Amino acid sequence: MSDSFDVIIIGSGPGGMAAAYDLKSAGKKVGVIESDKWGGTCPNRGCDPKKILYHAVEVRQNMTQLIGRGYQQEPTINWEALMAFKEEFTSAVPHEQESGLKNYGITTITGKAVFEDAHTIAVAGEKYTADSFILATGQRSALLDIPGKEYMRTSTDFLSLPHLPKSMIFIGGGYITFELANIAQSCGSEVHIIHHNDRPLKGFDSELVEGVIQEMKQKGVAIHFNESVSEIEKSEDQFLAKLASGEALLVDKVICATGRIPNVEGLGLEKIGVDYSKKGIKVDEYLRTSVENIYSLGDCLEKKQPKLTPVSSFEGSYLARLIGKAVNEKIVYPNIPTILFASPKLAQVGKVSITKQEESAYEIKELDMTSWFTYRQRNESIAKAKVIIEKQTGVLVGATVLSNEADQLINLFTLMLNEKIPAERIQEQIMLYPTVASDISYLY
Repeated sequence: MSDSFDVIIIGSGPGGMAAAYDLKSAGKKVGVIESDKWGGTCPNRGCDPKKILYHAVEVRQNMTQLIGRGYQQEPTINWEALMAFKEEFTSAVPHEQESGLKNYGITTITGKAVFEDAHTIAVAGEKYTADSFILATGQRSALLDIPGKEYMRTSTDFLSLPHLPKSMIFIGGGYITFELANIAQSCGSEVHIIHHNDRPLKGFDSELVEGVIQEMKQKGVAIHFNESVSEIEKSEDQFLAKLASGEALLVDKVICATGRIPNVEGLGLEKIGVDYSKKGIKVDEYLRTSVENIYSLGDCLEKKQPKLTPVSSFEGSYLARLIGKAVNEKIVYPNIPTILFASPKLAQVGKVSITKQEESAYEIKELDMTSWFTYRQRNESIAKAKVIIEKQTGVLVGATVLSNEADQLINLFTLMLNEKIPAERIQEQIMLYPTVASDISYLY
């Protein structure tokens, strides 16, 4: 027997890391097992590298809006230089993440973990025991099961492309497709989006989604709705994507972003009785699995909350308090903001719509902010917001924003929503001007 622990965490993503550090701070003996890159998906091949690429696109967008108003020509992005800049961050992540754990007194174990029983796990021929386990194994990209699927690539591949393809197809209608397609087109690639119906980005307000679609079309993205890829063939150095309509597109890369799969296979969960489905591991309101001493968090869960990095970290900190005996209450999630990093950004929090039966209880305010100074000074082509207010209390219950500054505004709305700050309190505040914050009193 190699070692025994109070808690072993399988997976070193943000959720697992949050749990590990907090549990160690609570005096627990903690081990973390990782079979891939230390730090997990987000900093290595997810939100962090994507945001580095997106920021270059954002800067280009801001400059392009001022062509003829201070700038004379549209800037171009050097993909190779941008990817080298991204590598400055991502190449150091695994070492930094593992070293951080070790320096804090947390044991790191590299290899594939397999349960032998509810208290014993084997990794690379060694056995480890623990009073409790936390499953934080995340998820991975799914590929369409069609002829030629071996020619498809994923978001992970896109974020590591050494050279930008001249033409690309993105399959899917979720935020990954729209974000990566926006990056590719802004950097100079010819881009096609293929989605099997006419309602992409289903979690967002449909009217403001239409604004995103129109902006992308104006920039040259070809969007094919009610269409699907039936087969992919290799054609010399390119790929021929055959569509269900009978058409075909010849491109340099095909990126599949049609969903993600929880990483649950090969852990031996069936042997010890941990219940899961194709959507993820099933847990109760304490994030406890069907085995009493085994918990789970993050993207490998079957849950209704969005699978986002800050949500995983929130769950990790909660489990550290629960297992560390600081709390014994069920997990309670605040309102969680979500965002699409397109051009412009689309962000929301809380209620995004109301039913016919709710009309007497809530007021919806829809505002076109394009002519407001905050957005005119940037010469933005579109800036809209929709807020939902509870009539009886005047408290904000939901907001959706479409603009280049949507992330800033939604973060402020999230704070107001979770703290239940009524409109009168906002009127009493003095904000820096001119900023998105100084506009809040006109919105809410």
